[in-house]
Amino acid sequence: MISTYKIKPKFQQMLMPLLKMLHGMGVKPNTLTLAAVLLSLSIGYVFWNASEHHSYYLFVSIGLLARMMLNALDGMMARVYHLQSKLGEILNEVGDVVSDIVIFFPLIMFDELDMKLAITFISLSVVNEFCGVIAKVVSGKRRYDGPMGKSDRALLIGLLCIICYFTSDVLMYLNQIVGAASVLMVVSSYLRLKNALNE
Repeated sequence: MISTYKIKPKFQQMLMPLLKMLHGMGVKPNTLTLAAVLLSLSIGYVFWNASEHHSYYLFVSIGLLARMMLNALDGMMARVYHLQSKLGEILNEVGDVVSDIVIFFPLIMFDELDMKLAITFISLSVVNEFCGVIAKVVSGKRRYDGPMGKSDRALLIGLLCIICYFTSDVLMYLNQIVGAASVLMVVSSYLRLKNALNE
């Protein structure tokens, strides 16, 4: 299925110089994971107030890109420099769920979006990550199958915020966009579990 996860290898290759620099500075994977969570809290705050400060929409988009970089870097550092740990895995999985909730929670502030759809989107993002984790319990391999995985959701919200910075017309389609994304998350969750059973 189509997903930004497909371009992950190229994205990681682009980050290699930054990874080497951070490792040379003594930065640890868990530090990057915690930094991603703290950044997510900031993104959520900015997103919550974006309707009052229009420029905040751009900050949300930039913040989401930075979060994607940190999410990639912590795993890369752990693998490349053999710094994997049980604590790191816990921080990574719990941190991703907490970050998604914090970042997406401001969706309830949009008058154009049905409250039930906003709650559904947030809930399914948690379920989607849980399915990826439970797949590892079943098959021994963490599943990231798309569509609408973690990176896809970040890309979607980032693009929406960029568009909102220039025009609010897109908000009239918010129910359809979030509704479609929710359906895709159901598909993604199903594929993660199905593929785990087929491993």
